Amino acid sequence: MRPTATKSPRRRALALLGGTAATALLTAGCSAQELSTGWLPSTRDTTDETGRIITLWNGSWIAALAVGVLVWGLTLWVVVAYRRRKDEVGLPAQLRYNVPLEILYTVVPLMMVGVLFYYTYRDQTEIEALPENPDVNIGVVGKQWAWDFNYADEDVYETSTQVDLDEQGNPISEIPTLYLPVDQTVEFTLTSRDVIHSFWVPGFLYKKDMIPGRENVIALTPQQTGVFEGKCAELCGQYHSEMLFRVAVVEQDEFDAQMERLRAAGQTGQLGSDLDKTTADGSVEPVDAAEGER
Repeated sequence: MRPTATKSPRRRALALLGGTAATALLTAGCSAQELSTGWLPSTRDTTDETGRIITLWNGSWIAALAVGVLVWGLTLWVVVAYRRRKDEVGLPAQLRYNVPLEILYTVVPLMMVGVLFYYTYRDQTEIEALPENPDVNIGVVGKQWAWDFNYADEDVYETSTQVDLDEQGNPISEIPTLYLPVDQTVEFTLTSRDVIHSFWVPGFLYKKDMIPGRENVIALTPQQTGVFEGKCAELCGQYHSEMLFRVAVVEQDEFDAQMERLRAAGQTGQLGSDLDKTTADGSVEPVDAAEGER
């Protein structure tokens, strides 16, 4: 009877490596939506910038995955190819340095960083660019722990108090809503009345800090109607988690109707810096936790 052939240790290791790689590829299968957005809480057409951001995000992860697979593969190959044999004694030949190898693992990472920097700088420049004549101008003011919205073109405003949450973190009071007309370029001027806040709408894939005494500006064009959740993304005090708002992207007639409702309610004019909670020397006045807003 012919004896059964057995695989060498090297072949067994290579077979195991191949099986592991095949399993990783099979388990990494993603739906079309996941491949399109990279699991980001948005779609490419939510605003005029979300598609660019998603492409940069996915490209960065693909590059990171490619580097990871290369490093993992080389590491496993070295473990298998240069493992100690049973008939070997003593230490292997010791080398103090290998100039070509050291040049390789210095130059290649620098090239990788340079490529990532180029694409990040290119996209950031486009995202941060401001239009010469935006269709809508809105001032967003952060305060502990709520929001003021100044609709500058309509000369009306919306103000709010912090949102009350139940024990499970669900809102039990009205959440302030910022209205935007769809397919209109909106420029936001961001300021703060007290401490550093951050204006963040996850569905827009963009956020920017709101710093006392300084104006930051962003611009975007919402391209899909709907309601998007917003929040402060900077830890700003005791009730930071209750600093919530919503963004309603609506048709132009509905936006005009909301402006008329604010006007009819007497909310005309703009909420100015006279409401800021800062002293003459620039320090922040103490905030009454029971008051929660100004």
